[in-house]
Amino acid sequence: MNDFSTIIIGGGIAGLTCAKYLNEKGVGFLVLEASDALGGRVRTDVVDGFRLDRGFQVLLTNYPEARKTLNYNGLRLKTFESGSMIRHNKGFMKMDNPFRKPSAFLSMAFSPVGSFGDKLKIRKLINEVNDINEDDFFNQSDTDTLTFLKNYGFSDKIIERFFKPFFGGVFIENELATSSNFFQFTFKQFFKGDAALPAEGMQRIPEQIAEYIPENRIRKNARVKGIEGNQVFLDGGEVLTADRIVLATEAIGADNLLNENTSRDYNVTTCTYFSAEFSPLKDSGKYLVLNPNRRSSVHHLCVPSDISSEYAPAGKTLISVSTQGQEKLDERNLVGRIKRELFEWFGAQVNVWKHIQTYHIPESLVKYPPNSPKQNLKISENLYRCGDYLAYPSLNAAMQTGREVASMITEM
Repeated sequence: MNDFSTIIIGGGIAGLTCAKYLNEKGVGFLVLEASDALGGRVRTDVVDGFRLDRGFQVLLTNYPEARKTLNYNGLRLKTFESGSMIRHNKGFMKMDNPFRKPSAFLSMAFSPVGSFGDKLKIRKLINEVNDINEDDFFNQSDTDTLTFLKNYGFSDKIIERFFKPFFGGVFIENELATSSNFFQFTFKQFFKGDAALPAEGMQRIPEQIAEYIPENRIRKNARVKGIEGNQVFLDGGEVLTADRIVLATEAIGADNLLNENTSRDYNVTTCTYFSAEFSPLKDSGKYLVLNPNRRSSVHHLCVPSDISSEYAPAGKTLISVSTQGQEKLDERNLVGRIKRELFEWFGAQVNVWKHIQTYHIPESLVKYPPNSPKQNLKISENLYRCGDYLAYPSLNAAMQTGREVASMITEM
């Protein structure tokens, strides 16, 4: 007789979601997490009283899987303004979501982000994607996002000033080479819902999912070094057996356990945090700031403590700067370049900002080009896998694949 009905290897979003749904169906399981905390890539460190998410991340409240899985009230979500501020000349211009802020239609029509025709096309695109069911987005024929936007008739101006900085930040790549199906899906999430942060940081998301799981069903600091048949081999020599094994690690970890050498390309990002005495956006609202200059070291900036005051100690401000495609990191030089560029944005106040920490994430998201196939979640009769790399890069896909694997197991 095996030790467990199901062993889930990995305590990130996908693994925890799978465990949550198995628990609801009364299926026995054990989650093995290699590190000392749950969450995988969705982690928050506390440094000198500041909450630092490991890379800039937000929760899109319209994600269908998140609405099924999470208790938003329990997360105490704090939302960004529905729109963005865009660096333009030596100042900023706002682009509000006109479907969340009806008064924004007029200001948007005359903004220099794009032409009046561009604004009409945005309205048309919103209406079109609003009629598409979330499950159907990825069944359409697709191209890359840049080609889709050009074929749709958007001008080079709005592509360079809005779509590249905004969705380039979402995709973590500057050329909009990501599948147009994923673009349309994400576009709908932004205009239908909010971009939000849990009051205590993004790690509250996996922590909340774990609250639905009995504590004795989760083991941390349990690193798996191999699997064979129904056996799971842990560092230290312990061997566990299970009727079913679910690989819920990141892509490279799953490949290693499967003895596969799958070639994957990743989008790279670096997140640099600073502390300040006051917010550089204190009079501007709770916006994400975009930089159309993709040669810059500052691709987008936000002030998490403006969104949730719990991201910083009382009387302090936390500033987050994201840089995409920084393949090789020289942290000191990068911090210097960022501060020099932001001096042009905000003036002398930048000189006294203090660098807190830099997160360089070379394997942030698996690239998702056109015609990316959805991969099988069931590998063999007793072996499954879940994770966003198997579908499309997002929290929603991590939760979706976790739920789908749980359904496969419970419906056997």
